[in-house]
Amino acid sequence: MTVWAPRAGEVSLVLPAEGRSIAMRAEVDGWWSAPALPPDTDYAFSVDGGNPLPDPRSPRQPRGVHGPSRTFAAGAFEWPAWDGRDARGAVHYELHVGTFTPGGTLDSAIARLDHLAALGVGMVELMPLAAFDGDRGWGYDGVGLYAVHEAYGGPAALQRFVAAAHERGMGVSLDVVYNHLGAVGNYLGVFGPYFSSQTMWGEAVNLDGADSGPVRQFLIDNALRWFADFGIDELRLDAIHALVDDSVPHLLAELSERTEALAERLGRPLSLVAESDLNQPRVVLPRSEGGFGMTAQWADDVHHALHALMTGERHGYYVDFGSLEVLEKALTRVFVHDGGRSTFRKVTWGSPVPDSVGGHRFVVCAQNHDQVGNRALGDRPSRALTDGQLAIEAAVILAGPFTPMLFMGEEWGARTPFQFFTSFSEADMGEAVRAGRAREFGSHGWAVVYGGRVEVPDPQAVATFEASRLDWAELDEPRHGRLLEFHRALIALGARVPDIASDDRARTRVEYDPADQTWFVMHRGDVAVVVNLSAERTAVPLGDAARRAVLLAWEPVDLVAAAVELPGHCVAVLGPAAD
Repeated sequence: MTVWAPRAGEVSLVLPAEGRSIAMRAEVDGWWSAPALPPDTDYAFSVDGGNPLPDPRSPRQPRGVHGPSRTFAAGAFEWPAWDGRDARGAVHYELHVGTFTPGGTLDSAIARLDHLAALGVGMVELMPLAAFDGDRGWGYDGVGLYAVHEAYGGPAALQRFVAAAHERGMGVSLDVVYNHLGAVGNYLGVFGPYFSSQTMWGEAVNLDGADSGPVRQFLIDNALRWFADFGIDELRLDAIHALVDDSVPHLLAELSERTEALAERLGRPLSLVAESDLNQPRVVLPRSEGGFGMTAQWADDVHHALHALMTGERHGYYVDFGSLEVLEKALTRVFVHDGGRSTFRKVTWGSPVPDSVGGHRFVVCAQNHDQVGNRALGDRPSRALTDGQLAIEAAVILAGPFTPMLFMGEEWGARTPFQFFTSFSEADMGEAVRAGRAREFGSHGWAVVYGGRVEVPDPQAVATFEASRLDWAELDEPRHGRLLEFHRALIALGARVPDIASDDRARTRVEYDPADQTWFVMHRGDVAVVVNLSAERTAVPLGDAARRAVLLAWEPVDLVAAAVELPGHCVAVLGPAAD
């Protein structure tokens, strides 16, 4: 057993089951050591005679984030054969373990993997699993970064889930949060200088200050452990723009280098996908070109351009979005804000994406946990859009030039919301979260969006969590089944049609009606995705329509001379006619 506590005068290993403590031996560079413990042994550390605290690298927290740690033999698991899966181009499916199934565990989620495999998912993306206070939460306030949240089944359940996904040909992505830790149960500061400053979410991690070397290694070891011990194929790195690091190399570049070395050793691809608000291509550029070397990054501007166009929302950060001109830029240039002024931010923002960077370097979506859950009511687009409009969104995302992602239930037009929920054990923290959410949604035009006064759901209420569970019974309803089959067909089409599978952004162009903005065509090489945005039947001009074949359509369409006639709120995917 080892622990890093560079400023401690003494450290003890506490064994609560035996009612005794063992004095640990001081090693070099602030490390302390004691004999190894058998699997499934509870333990804690006492620093300078203080209360027993969980291990900063605790693999399990069976009694919650304030209780003792428990050892776990990660290497005992027998893995099925698996060649791996690269993140680029794979259809991602983001899910929250607690609300994905009625059981709310990793084991119960295994029973739904066949549904995802039949859908055509290539990468199952799990929202954060790091141990956090309480049973219910999104996971972005984790404090036990090495542990798997016990309410979800703990670390053994994660291994079973990953193995089951691999057996069905799907990779697994894990969302990890390295820019801050939660406020409840965060004891790292007792052990050493893990933190540098305060952020809007919590204490920022010390990446470039005094004694930051072991802190950086703490995070890198954490990332590599998910790959090596749990079979994870991809890490989604939360909000990298909040990583405060002036070091050379940057933490992300160092992590990229170490991940590449591990991938070579393991003999399978390992991916790093970054969430970034900066609109900077540096994130995915190679380290040799001064980049961070990430496999891919989230591109929120594509979501914003599509969502604002389809819903008409213009509040908050949607203020610069909503026209077909903006959608064209998002689909061809990735970043809408790429060096121009951002009205919402009130500053010049972003940089252009070089033409040499392929589309699969960017993960895009019509829904995700942020864009649904951080709405005042956690409502999905299905609240406001017709099924035909949902089909349009699906076609743009799944047949576009990027790496597509679906949010759980999106494939059948789920009507259940995904609201923000917590279960903090400390009353003061719970009340602070309630007040914060109410204050946050008192602006940004939510009353206009919903047509009246907004009552923000109580994050601490069990009812808020329960309302966010997927209702799988919806699949028995014809309208939901039809949307599911359309999503399946779109994904299958992308797998077999090279022009759709391509990430060559130069072969993507957009035509649209600049006058009344009622239609547009997204060209992917020789494939045309034709969209009627209006509720009325519309003839969309397409010069070679007579030489086209309908590959897929939401409703029956007619190819008439140099146009495609579509019913209202309809999309059709056209390819060259067979000879």
